Amino acid sequence: AGALTLACPQGYVRVFADEGPLMAALLGRLIAAQRSGSAAAGVPLGYLARLLRAFGPEHAVPDTGPGAAAVPGIVEPLTSRELEVLGLLAAGRSNQAIAGQLVVTLDTVKKHVSHVLDKLGAANRTEAVTRARELDLIP
Repeated sequence: AGALTLACPQGYVRVFADEGPLMAALLGRLIAAQRSGSAAAGVPLGYLARLLRAFGPEHAVPDTGPGAAAVPGIVEPLTSRELEVLGLLAAGRSNQAIAGQLVVTLDTVKKHVSHVLDKLGAANRTEAVTRARELDLIP
């Protein structure tokens, strides 16, 4: 997990994917443990899912969210509010402008943005919007 923690901010994928099926199995177990709450969430699920996708479609992470539409390529579906925030990010709105438009606090917007980044496995807002467009989550 230490290597994952160090690799996450840089977005390293290939170094883990080159390790083969055993690494894919370990990543799958780590994702399952984080989802069940039996492992600390030190590494964002979005990053773990991106690593697992590098091993091919047979290693895709199943969506277990109740009532949420499964979107291939993301670990956990975005809530309707997160999709709303994502749309405003795509429109180039600042956190302050989003807070004003949605009538929520700045801290709430920051939390939503953080969740969007984690769920999409993105390092920043621009990457999140690009990834969301690739997944047809936003136009």
